[in-house]
Amino acid sequence: MSVTANRKADVGSHVGPPALLSVPALAMFGLFAILPLFVALGLSFTEWNGLGSPEWVGFDNWQTIFTDPAIAHSVGLTLGLMLLSWAIQTPIAMLLGVFLAGSQRYREILAIIYFVPLLLSSAAIAIAFRNLLDPNFGVFASGWLPFLDQNWLGNPDLVFVTITLIISWQFIPFHTLLYQGGARQVPQSMYEAAALDGAGRIRQFISITLPQLKYTIVTSSTLMLVGAITYFDLIWILTQGGPGDATDILPIAMYKTGFVANQMGEASAIAVVLAIFGMTISLTITKLSGFSRMESQMEGE
Repeated sequence: MSVTANRKADVGSHVGPPALLSVPALAMFGLFAILPLFVALGLSFTEWNGLGSPEWVGFDNWQTIFTDPAIAHSVGLTLGLMLLSWAIQTPIAMLLGVFLAGSQRYREILAIIYFVPLLLSSAAIAIAFRNLLDPNFGVFASGWLPFLDQNWLGNPDLVFVTITLIISWQFIPFHTLLYQGGARQVPQSMYEAAALDGAGRIRQFISITLPQLKYTIVTSSTLMLVGAITYFDLIWILTQGGPGDATDILPIAMYKTGFVANQMGEASAIAVVLAIFGMTISLTITKLSGFSRMESQMEGE
């Protein structure tokens, strides 16, 4: 029997147990992810206030959410939050990750400082920033820096950018970890060869680091964009979607529709839209980036 045949036989003999080990994870995923999604889909065709029995209304809820200007406004805010938070987080997290991938001792101390937001809950961060940005008693209320003495959470022209910056501050450490891990996988021999050819640090970053971080960028960007449609707790504690509807993104609109207006059927339709939206973004990025055909970028493989 050839070596190839022996390898195939050996692989085939180990297919069973690993497949069985995945059954509990698949069962949990189906129970807590797939099943609730189908329940929400079923409720989206009903009218239900949370009490009694749901009443079938067909596509009325779907017609409402696709024609309601408030929902369209929430979709626009959600897309804006996705793109703006991605534009802020990606370059900062990438540069910090590459910087912290170095071997200097002081970088370990900086890493601890940078990663502090990662240890805090969204609720704690929201409460802290709500007090820090209070126009009467906040850190800028004394007027020692007049241009910062603003009603950051009460001004419709400022609140959206303020919320986005707070979210970015919270999640940059997580994506920094991703880029740090990716940067440490780049073979040092590539940098040494580039240095011998006269390439400086900027040229090495552009020609070596960025291409080698391709799949890390895809992973990080997917998490950022899909995660942006799930933000709720931080925004709810800070603004509750206000002032007015300035921060009324889709998750906030879904909560208000379901638990404030008691229109569970319409809220379920919004939830299904959010799920489809997230899956579409993830699959689109994977398809366009070639992530599904990922091959090792390590030297010699």
